Amino acid sequence: MSDFDAIDALLAASGPETELPPVAERRQLREALHLSQAQVARAIGVSPTTVGGWESGREPTGEVRDKYAYFLEAARERTAPGPEPEPEPAAEPAADVADAGPHASADSEAVALARPEPCVLCGQPATEQVEGFPQHLDPAACEAAAPATAPAPEPTRPAPAPQPATRAVRTVRAPGRGERIVPVGRRMQAASDVPDLIGDAVSAALARADGDVDAAAAALLKRAIPDAMALLDETRKGGRYDIVAHPWIPDILRKQSAKGADQVWEGRPKWARPELPEGAHEVIALDINGAYLSALKTHLPIGQLEHSTGFDHDRRRAGVHLVTPPAWHHDAVLPNPIGNRDEPGPLWVTEPTLRLLLRLSGPKYGLCDPPEIHESYTSGATEGLLEKFRVALKEARDRAIAEGDEVTLEYVKAMYSKFVSTMGESNYNRELYRPDWMHLIRSQAFTNLWMKAFKAYDEGLTVVRAMGTDELHVIGDWQSVFPEGRGVAEVKVKDRYTVGRDRAEQADPAEPSS
Repeated sequence: MSDFDAIDALLAASGPETELPPVAERRQLREALHLSQAQVARAIGVSPTTVGGWESGREPTGEVRDKYAYFLEAARERTAPGPEPEPEPAAEPAADVADAGPHASADSEAVALARPEPCVLCGQPATEQVEGFPQHLDPAACEAAAPATAPAPEPTRPAPAPQPATRAVRTVRAPGRGERIVPVGRRMQAASDVPDLIGDAVSAALARADGDVDAAAAALLKRAIPDAMALLDETRKGGRYDIVAHPWIPDILRKQSAKGADQVWEGRPKWARPELPEGAHEVIALDINGAYLSALKTHLPIGQLEHSTGFDHDRRRAGVHLVTPPAWHHDAVLPNPIGNRDEPGPLWVTEPTLRLLLRLSGPKYGLCDPPEIHESYTSGATEGLLEKFRVALKEARDRAIAEGDEVTLEYVKAMYSKFVSTMGESNYNRELYRPDWMHLIRSQAFTNLWMKAFKAYDEGLTVVRAMGTDELHVIGDWQSVFPEGRGVAEVKVKDRYTVGRDRAEQADPAEPSS
């Protein structure tokens, strides 16, 4: 390509973007053709979540925009009502002709057929053709060829009217509330119905790498993000709620600069016990397995966040909240639930952090005062939005551990960790833009770690350190409190070390005894 050709191509690509139908019409056009988002996505070369984003207001760019515009234009043409047919002019009555009967006019000429063809009037074999139509010239021939009239069928008893369909119900026993009847609505597919996308991807990677484990593992790690999105799409089939992948986001959830952060505080712990018990003690550093995987089970806002003010907290909604946190008077034995924060005053916290503060201020714990809520950005929420996705990853992780399959294990870890870290403002995941979800899932992991620290403290262990999402250091019989293993509900030993000194070691050996 010459320099001029390259310039021409550049100018052609920099023209005005292809026009798209209004957002409300895009979904209508697809559904009018009885096509799913997945079918359209495969044709264009994107994921179903991307198509859902386009139908919710996100605008495609570049080549995929042209493809999507082409699809929508073709769909509009196919679904547009055709022109109404013009009424046919009434045929003028033919003049009566003696001997010709109703079969042919006076000007019609009969042509002999080489072999009989069905008469257009009676359907029986005819040997002559008039104006291109095989027919009997004599009406009597049609009457003679017509089959005898079939007897009228006996009247049948009318079918009984269909009974109204009854909706299935199930009985649920609510604690302290007796039994209540709950309609069984649309159900999501069972876990066993989800295709084994993870196993298929690992098998394909090993086949492409000719069994080279390291090469297959490297290839799978590069595909972790798009593969996680494909698994999310698969597990969302039949879901009660549609995921809004690219909603409007308030400014507090947008980065203040290219390398800066937004205004949401996640409550990440970085705490060490200020004073240790006297004497020497063995400290066990526990590793909390699958911290982000477990945190996928949290209350996530489904749609676009809406602003509200006031002190009330609606547990049916989730989002981020501007609160004045309560004073914390237990730093000597437990980390602050909002993490290490030096600046006083209000701050934006996530749903898991707020729920933890409200829980700790309740009568069961009584560890602090309730936080003061000033304003919120929330949406209707559910704790099970990513549950099928989480279960599929957990089952693959458990299976890989049981079979000693390190390739699958590292692949699954990369899927859920990168899924969480790239759903905000990231160049690596364009299919999902939910910084609110990212903050909430991370905060849920921190909240889960705090609750484990409290459990250790409540069971008599000495909590020494709590760091990040998965590191808890304790002194004492930890195995009586936490099950040991590699499962998500288990912990494993990360390190052992000794703190303090024995009384004998603390005495100066050069100093004479009294």
